[in-house]
Amino acid sequence: MQSSQTTPTGLQQLEERLRTELSYLNLPANVWVAERRIGEQPLLPVAIIGGGMAGICVATALLHSGIPAVVYDQAPDKLEGPWLTSARMETLRSPKELTGPALGIPSLTFRAWFTAQFGEQAWAELDKIPRPQWAEYLHWMKRVTGVTVQNRLRVEHVQPTADGYARLTLKNLDSEEVSQVLARRVILATGRDGLGGAWMPDWAQEVPADRRFHSSDLWDDKGFKGKRVVVIGAGASAMDCAATALENGATAVHLLARRAQIPRVNKSKGAGSPGMAHGFWKLPDEWKWRIRNYINKAQVPPPKGSTLRVSKFPNAYFHTHVWVESVSINPDGSVRLITNQGPLETDIVIFSTGFRINLEQRPEFSAFSASIRRWGDRYQPSSDEADIELFDSPDLGEAFEFQPRDGHTLPGLERIHCFCYPATLSHGTVAGDIPQISDGAQRLARALCASFLHEDIEEHFSQLQAYSEPELDGDEWVEVPLPRE
Repeated sequence: MQSSQTTPTGLQQLEERLRTELSYLNLPANVWVAERRIGEQPLLPVAIIGGGMAGICVATALLHSGIPAVVYDQAPDKLEGPWLTSARMETLRSPKELTGPALGIPSLTFRAWFTAQFGEQAWAELDKIPRPQWAEYLHWMKRVTGVTVQNRLRVEHVQPTADGYARLTLKNLDSEEVSQVLARRVILATGRDGLGGAWMPDWAQEVPADRRFHSSDLWDDKGFKGKRVVVIGAGASAMDCAATALENGATAVHLLARRAQIPRVNKSKGAGSPGMAHGFWKLPDEWKWRIRNYINKAQVPPPKGSTLRVSKFPNAYFHTHVWVESVSINPDGSVRLITNQGPLETDIVIFSTGFRINLEQRPEFSAFSASIRRWGDRYQPSSDEADIELFDSPDLGEAFEFQPRDGHTLPGLERIHCFCYPATLSHGTVAGDIPQISDGAQRLARALCASFLHEDIEEHFSQLQAYSEPELDGDEWVEVPLPRE
């Protein structure tokens, strides 16, 4: 990819430039949060669950603010997030120019990382960012920012307490060893399904387990060879799954969409201004709900490139205004779908039907899930704005913290912060999507700065009183009496 017209500087020079930029900005700040222990056990200022883009970004923002944080991720090193596992797009859907998790630092952007290796001409020729390359960039960012990620540790339980901290139970997936850490604040950077998981319609249970997949599942691509495949849905993940099946030898792939037309306009792009990034969270409730409900109803169309990746195959079939009414299993084990437009035979069904906020699917949060106030607990939209995703969304405070439902008292609940997709209705798209992830991370870091100062103000005042570094030595002048008349 190296261009003959430009000479890439290399990552080593980029990293030197990054160190210079950070020094100009006096980053990272010195650690100022008071050290705490519970008995013999250290008390972490912040524990972050999830070492993907959001976890790395918010950990860096905290580090720059002088707040240490430790990130825990159950995936192996370099496999955090979906990019090299369940994601199947060829490129990111976002424009390459977005600065993403760079926190406003030029040398931390993907463009800086890319051009340092391949040159400006290659950047000009690049359409969108290849998915594996994005994963490589995030791993580089983790390294150069100094973020501490502890891999292969799955958080099994999070227990808030009344004593100013939360207890995390961790399981080492290599040794099976179970341990505990204590943290004053816990940030859930757990991704698109951060407070729930994959959703499929009820009739999916009638399809044999070995013949049905959700788009977020892991599978062996070679299993599609010689098989008929039906994909439920026509969004971005549906196109990615359909293309994966076709590219691996599926004999036919049918995409079924309930809508009369596949959406063509990405309404969420119309909400991508700095105003939305910084002001959405302060809007009145009715406007928050109205905006997110409008975007949800319009739905996000699949990217053009992803759609062409499917439609170039002659054995790819797009069907609109079609839905499944019943399911039967043939003697050979294949599946017969009875739709409103007639029967359809298939060997495999892939559900590209998205995710639902459903804390029952996340046992690690069972200690506090019943106490979380949801938007549906306190806000009643008009009948034409009913929306199950918005109803189930957590009603978060200014620091992305959970708040208690009426009649529920759970000390320490406010020390758990939701920095993943379910925060969208409360804070906008700043907790998971590439365009505004830095805005959200910096907002959360500033809020935690205020919280730690408030909690430790007596100690900080004592430090202020004890501060004794002189600006003057006392010999910089000579004192003389006032002149006499």
